[in-house]
Amino acid sequence: MTKYIIPLAFICLLISGCDEDFVEVNTNPYAVTEVDPALLFAGAQRSHIGNWTAEHTIVQQFVNPYNQGATLGFNFNEDIDGVNNPKWNESYPSVIRNLVQAMNLLGEDTDRTNLLSMIRIWKAQVFMGLVDTYGDVPYFDAGKAVSDITYFPTYDSDQAIYEDLYKELSTAIGALNPNGDYVADDLFYGSSSENPTSSASAQVAKWQKLGNSLLLRLGMRYTKIDPAKAESIVSEAFSGGVMTSNSDNAYVKYDGNTYVWEDNNVLRDFSFFNYAAEPFVDYLKETEDPRAKYMIATYTDPGAVANESSPDTTLENQFGVPVGVSDAELSDTSLGYRGTKGAGLDYAQLNVFAVASPAAPAFYVTYAQTSLLLAEAAFRGWVSGSPQSYYEEGISADMEIYALYPNTEPIPAGEVDSYLEQPEVAYDPANALELINTQYWVVNFRNGTEVFANFRRSGFPDLSRNDFNDNLLANGGDGFAHRMSYPDREGSANSESYAAAVAAIGGDNLINRVFWDVE
Repeated sequence: MTKYIIPLAFICLLISGCDEDFVEVNTNPYAVTEVDPALLFAGAQRSHIGNWTAEHTIVQQFVNPYNQGATLGFNFNEDIDGVNNPKWNESYPSVIRNLVQAMNLLGEDTDRTNLLSMIRIWKAQVFMGLVDTYGDVPYFDAGKAVSDITYFPTYDSDQAIYEDLYKELSTAIGALNPNGDYVADDLFYGSSSENPTSSASAQVAKWQKLGNSLLLRLGMRYTKIDPAKAESIVSEAFSGGVMTSNSDNAYVKYDGNTYVWEDNNVLRDFSFFNYAAEPFVDYLKETEDPRAKYMIATYTDPGAVANESSPDTTLENQFGVPVGVSDAELSDTSLGYRGTKGAGLDYAQLNVFAVASPAAPAFYVTYAQTSLLLAEAAFRGWVSGSPQSYYEEGISADMEIYALYPNTEPIPAGEVDSYLEQPEVAYDPANALELINTQYWVVNFRNGTEVFANFRRSGFPDLSRNDFNDNLLANGGDGFAHRMSYPDREGSANSESYAAAVAAIGGDNLINRVFWDVE
């Protein structure tokens, strides 16, 4: 066997020659090597706020009457992965990951203090929605697969997460600096937003109001479990300064083509199977709500809504689908139902050319929401001001923003005034909590996460139980879904943490409650 002996000096010469061009040869000149944290933040602002087939169905605003496998869902009290998952899927993989990565890139000693504070505030909003939906979720370890090599995050107690969310919001709001950095990429109040500001001081003022409005929302969650704590947090938020007009609203406008809120794009998916629910339609009709024509509509062919750009929006012609009734029964007029029409059912659906248009804006936190929460807080004596004034201002503010939806016109002031005088709407101290929170139900019909949470917190509107089956009555349930179950894949992908979480909450089902949802 022949042996070849290569001098060490020659080997070193070869290595040094390779090293000389190694970096240049192995670097992709077109690769993105640096990311501005502000861009990650802007992308994460488009966070999830609910699905027509999930949260909105639980609170009986819309239903899918087709009980066919994957479309079963909440109208039939079924625990279906496909309708439970969107909140989780559209929060962890992109939004939470991007927010955590942006914070890591900035570091604690960053001079971009305002950007860091905005990220912390928005991260708190996202996690509030996750906790409200699922209960215990990965929090302290979430989004750290890259930074800390944490691939199997543990689930944290929902109550412990809320404690930290309070701390995060309070600290971040306090750290906002009117003399600090201006974040032009901010989708809510940045230079290209729908409510643009042109200076750091003006932008900070908006984010302080947004942060305090979220703090108000968080504080109100404690209403039943710890009224004293609720009052303390609500008072702190109110003193700090919450939203005072629609110019403070945190929302994103979509163009209907390049940028589309996926759950709102009913023209290109099966979401036209979503019909307006009878309790919601009946309330709109009883109160002669001027918003209704932009919310719901009746089509000549309910199976081809895209073909009819001017559907019937006359309120008296709208009929909602009874909750928990299948399409087979609804098709049978001998049972007293309206039957079929075209390729669908003869009932009202979403107005896909206005509020449910692919170009409709997504409202995350609004002055209308904030005013109605203040109405309840004032009624309870937690903040100063007139409950009636907050209540009426909240309704008026919500009606005002309908001019921002496609194919709408501003609702005349006279119609708003007439609505406020309707017997079912007019403020009455004896019935204040129901009035306020029923209006919160209407105001949030585009924000499923918030309307589902407030329904459990307040108990209003007073909805009848869906008795399609006894799935939500077994094991101590009261007939209503109180949370969504974790994605099935968590049982295999993050098995140990999932098992511990399921044990901690007493079972991964629809009837167990998040910590603030007490009877």
